[in-house]
Amino acid sequence: MSTTPPPQALTDQQPATEAPAEDGALGWFRALGPRGRRAFAGAFGGYALDSYDYFTLPLSMVALAAYFGLDSGQTGLFTTVTLLASGIGGALAGVLADRAGRVRALMITVVTYAIFTVACGFAPNFESLLVFRALQGLGFGGEWAVGAILVAEYASARHRGRTLGAIQSSWAVGWALAAIVYTLVFSVFDADMAWRVMFWTGALPALLVVWMRRQVQDAPEAIAVREKSAGKGSFAAIFKPDLLRTTIFAGLLSTGVQGGYYTLATWVPTYLKSDRGLSVVGTGGYLTFLISGAFLGYLTGGYLTDRLGRRRNIWLFALLSAVCIVAYGNIPSGADTWLLVLGFPLGFCMSAIFSGFGSYLSELYPTAVRGSGQGFTYNAGRAVGAVFPTTVGFLADSWGVGGALVFGAIGYGIAALALLGLPETRGKELA
Repeated sequence: MSTTPPPQALTDQQPATEAPAEDGALGWFRALGPRGRRAFAGAFGGYALDSYDYFTLPLSMVALAAYFGLDSGQTGLFTTVTLLASGIGGALAGVLADRAGRVRALMITVVTYAIFTVACGFAPNFESLLVFRALQGLGFGGEWAVGAILVAEYASARHRGRTLGAIQSSWAVGWALAAIVYTLVFSVFDADMAWRVMFWTGALPALLVVWMRRQVQDAPEAIAVREKSAGKGSFAAIFKPDLLRTTIFAGLLSTGVQGGYYTLATWVPTYLKSDRGLSVVGTGGYLTFLISGAFLGYLTGGYLTDRLGRRRNIWLFALLSAVCIVAYGNIPSGADTWLLVLGFPLGFCMSAIFSGFGSYLSELYPTAVRGSGQGFTYNAGRAVGAVFPTTVGFLADSWGVGGALVFGAIGYGIAALALLGLPETRGKELA
């Protein structure tokens, strides 16, 4: 006879004695409980370091291109390969999360992206760097989807949007850390060595895994479902008739948003250095405005996704992001002050649209296939969206990087259209 206590449903309603704990600015955090807060810390740290390891490449792109003698199309290929591999890795990590558990899958993804980021620093040529970056993408792709599910299953329906928005904000934290380290490393080392040092600092996530192994556990509800379910996560399950429409349109939504986002994340540092002629320190300064806007955008978007609903929040910021891209890519030569002014709203809007993703994709799928569904749709979108940065790379030779950035606005149009095929899920219980 089992002694495991029955799972308690995650509901929007709390006992009267606990209601005050969910009020106030940090009510969403208190409502997670001790185990949920440890899960939050693990997912937050994992995604921040995921971001850090990702940005070692875009920030080093100019130095890499000079070292290996690459053109814009080849440098864009680095990002495309990373995102394509991340699509595969993320989809597989989602199935693993349903079969082996959220925390175990999360640790595997973190170790994978850390090992191969460090390996990139030892690459002797363009081809080997491309291979190492692709392998890094396998871990990079799975971390967010698994971490978001882990925390979503602890969060209450009332606060799930802002809770997952706070997790999403860790991307800006990792991005900021990468920008700081980039400024220091490229100021101390010669460019031919600095890009290698940047990749070697990607060993940091290994420390997080040691802590997670001892401190973080799956939500009891998810464990109970996994133990009882006869049909555990699989790709086939999310393409059955009852989930087929959801999978197709969620994949399109992810494609559009990530196509727009990674266009900017990949090419803005190069745009600032090559098209605008900024120094290493100058580029870091301009990125500060972009990253500050991103951090506040994640937090604000998380709040709005609970207030407005998942679909309205994404619609709003898809429109604003497209407008900001067009404006940023067309700033006249010599008007560099506007790069500062527009950097903040650009970072804000392109990040706020992501805040609802963790809660929205989690709510679109039942517990037994939540990892498979979220892992596949988010990362299939990332893989297809990888076409955007490469396209910008090839267009940059004739249009200039600034002009080619406008191509990213098309992605946000795709995202807005995809919402027409998806339901609103605000307030949905995960049980």
